[in-house]
Amino acid sequence: MKKPDIQRYFFMTKRERRNELNQTLWLMPLRYIGVALALSVLSAFFDTYLDIHKHVPDGMVFNGATTRLLITTLIGGVLTLSAFTINSLLVALTTLSGQFSSRMVLNFISEPPTQHVLGIFNGSFIYVLLNILFLSNSSNEVYFVIPLFSVMVTFVAAVTFIYFVNHTSTWLQVHNITSNMKKTTRNTIRSSLLEEIGPYRSTVGEEYSDERWADREVKTIYARRSGHLQSANFQKIIEEAKNDDIVIELRVSIGQFILENTPLFDYRQGSHTFDEEKYRKLVRVDTKKTEIQDLEFGLEKLVEVAVKGLGNNDPLTVNNTLYQITDLLKEIGNATSFSPILVDDENHVRLRLKHDGFDYFLYKSYGYIREYASQNSTVIITIMEMLSLLAESMNRNVHDDIWDFAESTIKGYQKYSLYKEDCHYILKHLKAVAAHTDHTEAYPQLEEMLSKRVVS
Repeated sequence: MKKPDIQRYFFMTKRERRNELNQTLWLMPLRYIGVALALSVLSAFFDTYLDIHKHVPDGMVFNGATTRLLITTLIGGVLTLSAFTINSLLVALTTLSGQFSSRMVLNFISEPPTQHVLGIFNGSFIYVLLNILFLSNSSNEVYFVIPLFSVMVTFVAAVTFIYFVNHTSTWLQVHNITSNMKKTTRNTIRSSLLEEIGPYRSTVGEEYSDERWADREVKTIYARRSGHLQSANFQKIIEEAKNDDIVIELRVSIGQFILENTPLFDYRQGSHTFDEEKYRKLVRVDTKKTEIQDLEFGLEKLVEVAVKGLGNNDPLTVNNTLYQITDLLKEIGNATSFSPILVDDENHVRLRLKHDGFDYFLYKSYGYIREYASQNSTVIITIMEMLSLLAESMNRNVHDDIWDFAESTIKGYQKYSLYKEDCHYILKHLKAVAAHTDHTEAYPQLEEMLSKRVVS
């Protein structure tokens, strides 16, 4: 049974709850509205009970009629600015959805500047509105704090509008969009792979196992619902596996779509009995993908931007996105080169993760772009250049994956005719890939194969 929208927040981890709330527009405005309520009460208290106007020069004090006229005028101005801001926000969201990707709307909404701007306008409007309600029922005819604070709040709202226009125009630039998306995925890598499960990783290879589990029967825990595996509480799984004396294997990758009653965990049981349901509760399966622990989701969004750029005949967008993808692939390759086996504090195997090699991430990024690029030689040249950079900067354990991808790209591209210059630059970068990955003996065959496609 699906939980109500509000109730579901109580069943999330702290990190999941923070991620969900950051992707909504109501939390930050509520905070500013709360501040506006407190400030309105404070303003009325100062002017009504403390008589602040008695301690300031007469030239800075406003009578009741002037104050009411001022506040009435200001609320119209704040409301107008709010309308312009909402209109600008809708234009930005429409542009993001149409030109790049509908998934990027959440990125823009979750940006702190966007949420603070909406909060400031909502708070400003509520503050001035409460002042009008107070003044309409107040018998006091001398004010200082209320008009002063109202003018200050309106001034802040006006400056915020200018800031928001600048923020929107800056954020919508392609290099900023792709850079922000890369940073989000990089934070996922560092928080999920390095901080959460890094302390539990085994320092030995993938084949490491305890002999005492070799003859134990393998049992399976099945999923209760369909959806994407959004996250897993690895620390808690390891602790529970130790308490239950089992070795458990996660059968699916984070972000992978699963169906109800498909295998979720495999485990080998010791002498203890335990409730399988608690392990289902330690993973979150829902209808959408998130970036909480999913490395692939960040790549998918960047790939979608590149594919949209290809569809819009925008090679600069494609190339810029490829640069960000390459930087991200380098970090993913370094982060996923460790053993997928996690151990407890006594160095006993407790959890084995499903491991996706570097070749998988190459295909999910460059492979999709390569498919949509078709006969676009400039994109293929950039992909080969990026492969050369990866081969030059990464460890030798991924060199074979890089070369295999470069080789398959050339073999798949040989059916197209090439200009002489395109062939030259493709081969130039391919030769560099071959040199960096120690596959120079395979280069001449590919060179001959591609040279035959040059238009005479």
